[in-house]
Amino acid sequence: MLSRILLAIAIFGTVTSTAYLLLVIAGVLRFAKRRRELLQAPAYTPSVSVLKPVHGIEPNLRENLESFFRQDYPSFELIFCARRDDDAALQIARQLSEQYLSVNARFMTSGEPPWTNAKLYSLEKMWKQAAHDLLVISDSDVRVSPDYLREIIKPFANPKVGMITCIFRGLPAGGFWTDLEALGYSVEMTSGVVVADLLEGMKFALGPTMVVRRKCVEALNGFGFMDDYCADDYILGNRVAETGMEVVLSHHSIDHMVFHHSFLSSMRHQVRWMRSTRFSRPKGHLGTVLTYAMPFGVLGFFAGFASRHSRLGIALLAAAFVNRLIQSVAAGYVVAGDRKALTRAWLWPVRDLLGVFLWFGSYLSAKIDWRGEEYRLTTGGKMLRAHPAKANAKMTMETS
Repeated sequence: MLSRILLAIAIFGTVTSTAYLLLVIAGVLRFAKRRRELLQAPAYTPSVSVLKPVHGIEPNLRENLESFFRQDYPSFELIFCARRDDDAALQIARQLSEQYLSVNARFMTSGEPPWTNAKLYSLEKMWKQAAHDLLVISDSDVRVSPDYLREIIKPFANPKVGMITCIFRGLPAGGFWTDLEALGYSVEMTSGVVVADLLEGMKFALGPTMVVRRKCVEALNGFGFMDDYCADDYILGNRVAETGMEVVLSHHSIDHMVFHHSFLSSMRHQVRWMRSTRFSRPKGHLGTVLTYAMPFGVLGFFAGFASRHSRLGIALLAAAFVNRLIQSVAAGYVVAGDRKALTRAWLWPVRDLLGVFLWFGSYLSAKIDWRGEEYRLTTGGKMLRAHPAKANAKMTMETS
């Protein structure tokens, strides 16, 4: 009796994950059509300000920051901001500035942030000093091609566009677990974004790259309204959309570094990401479990043999495997441009199977670790310091 119930659940999950794959394919086709149109669109190159919050050394940081100095764009400025003037990342940015003298680069410090979200506090300092009306917000662990600014700015030729965000593919720093996590960026994240864009349009943004008009930030009175939130990218995109301005998914894809080499560090990072999504978009996150294929395929395989429906069990597992191969190629390769999503598509079913355990893990606690500090998430994705007394003591020591 139990085996038949489990088999029925597996069949149901296979149907829902297949329906999701069809939505992914529809979203991919829509994205590919729009990309062809924008690649052929005339150049639009207004002056832009690139805001780069930095904090300490990360793997491949010099290469990541240098890719912004190498932009093939007529007029842009780079603004870097760290908490302290002796920050190692800020020093690397200064060294690059001496190497690329033709690039207008400025450097700022924010001091120890009074906001829970330190990145937003740096952005608040930078946007007020930016010289231009288009603000490109980009994380320090992002690497871009020389045509990055030329491509992502194009949709702003339409005055109704208030914000643009980018698909990002995982760029592993080396090792099996970084490869697996990077595929999650390229395939899972991309799939969710193109489906959301297909069904309801972009109502959110993705943190690695956000471009927003100054007037949109002014209408929101800066970034302070998100000072205690973890998923600031989601909230900012949502608020811009609520003002009536369009949020557009760019046709251009970028690289996002993945450097969690060990199994545990990779799992913690991915669970933290899912936990943030759970609190910022609780209903959507809950339904995510129905989009996985491999867990239902494996369940169907064992339940099929247990209930003497071995052929059905084998068929369910095979269907799940093929489902994920197609998803890897469609979302990871066609949209994100990750070649490994094509050549190593067989890895994606492994990550898909692992994904359901990460999903369960996102419900086991409300705590996350971010930049070495522990926080507790509350309704809407707001962050509370798990140890406020320690944080206050640290601030007192660093500012004295």
